[in-house]
Amino acid sequence: MISSVLQGRWADHRTRIMQIAIAFMIIATSLRVEFGFSRLLGEQAPTGAIDLKLRYDEVHSWFAGRLVYEELKGAMYPPASYVILWPFLGWSTLTSARWLWAATTVVALGWFAYLIVRESRAYTLLEGIFVGLLPFSMYATSVAIGNGQFIIPLLPALVASLVLLHSGRRGWHAHLFAEVLVLMTLVSPTIAAPFFWIVMFVSNTLWPAVLVSLGYSILTLLAMSFQGVGLVSLLYGWSDRAVQGAVWGSVDGGYANLHSWLAAFGLQTWNRPASLLALAALGVWIYCHRHRDLWCLLGVTALVSRLWTYHRLYDDLLIVLPMITLFRIAKQSPSADGSGVVAGVLLAVSWVAVLSPPHLLLCPPPWNWLFQAEQTVVWVAVLAFLLDQARREKIETPAPEKGKGL
Repeated sequence: MISSVLQGRWADHRTRIMQIAIAFMIIATSLRVEFGFSRLLGEQAPTGAIDLKLRYDEVHSWFAGRLVYEELKGAMYPPASYVILWPFLGWSTLTSARWLWAATTVVALGWFAYLIVRESRAYTLLEGIFVGLLPFSMYATSVAIGNGQFIIPLLPALVASLVLLHSGRRGWHAHLFAEVLVLMTLVSPTIAAPFFWIVMFVSNTLWPAVLVSLGYSILTLLAMSFQGVGLVSLLYGWSDRAVQGAVWGSVDGGYANLHSWLAAFGLQTWNRPASLLALAALGVWIYCHRHRDLWCLLGVTALVSRLWTYHRLYDDLLIVLPMITLFRIAKQSPSADGSGVVAGVLLAVSWVAVLSPPHLLLCPPPWNWLFQAEQTVVWVAVLAFLLDQARREKIETPAPEKGKGL
């Protein structure tokens, strides 16, 4: 009954609702994107490009032979990441690097918008504009741009590579390109590692996973050659620093993830086991559902990626992927179980959440608690819905050709 009423109201007012939503998103985009780039490029902004500056110092120190994990407090990325970052940060001045990263961000945002519009089943102009504006209008995008974070170029690279690998119909050139993209996204394993399960299990072959693993090993060995220490010592130094950073971040800026929840109960020593257990559980789930819709897998993986380890505001951009999954489900013809309506409602709630003012997180209680609770409840609800959708989804088996048996 409620489902029918909502469908009727949406049919009557969809154009006006979409126009109002798009107007809000245009305003949010103009304010947030401008503010983000002013922080990234403005020399006077005290916290402008703060993460990019840290990575710039780490990359230059790494290739100068300094023991980065011992000397630089903020160095928490694995060795291979510094080789991947060298083309962006290792050969220029800091000012040039900021402008290069700004150009990279612009291209990546445009690429991401193109990909999600193409994949979303947005068939009308208003739908295309709505979907295309999602990554521009989110609070996470502004923070990611201003800090010089990696997630903006990572997401389109992940989507493009996984769609290519899943298609299975293109030649080896496309698959090689996809594997290189996956390798580049591993610059930030806390974001990209959960998606590696899709690389392993959704393709019809293990070769993509093998080649990416081989490439990552080569990059690690190349990075090691500039440090003057053994591989075991280098990896131990990174692991120790990463664990320390996760413990520190879970109580200072990180929110709505396993580490921050454990820290609330004084259980930081369980950070690593809990994260590894969540990652393993995701791998088992993806293997069991490897024949389901790719975007359902992407939506679930993005949510687990956001929750499985320490993350800050800028990584909330991951939520775009499950929102696209919800959009695709809502666009399907009405089903008897009302899943399309539920997806539409969850999409609307998620839209409100990603347009919320992020400054609430910095406010004193109870405002920061309300912001955290809002995001957490929405993400968990979407995750539960997508898990249920994957369970219900039927596996399509191709019909045998004439004259041939199964």
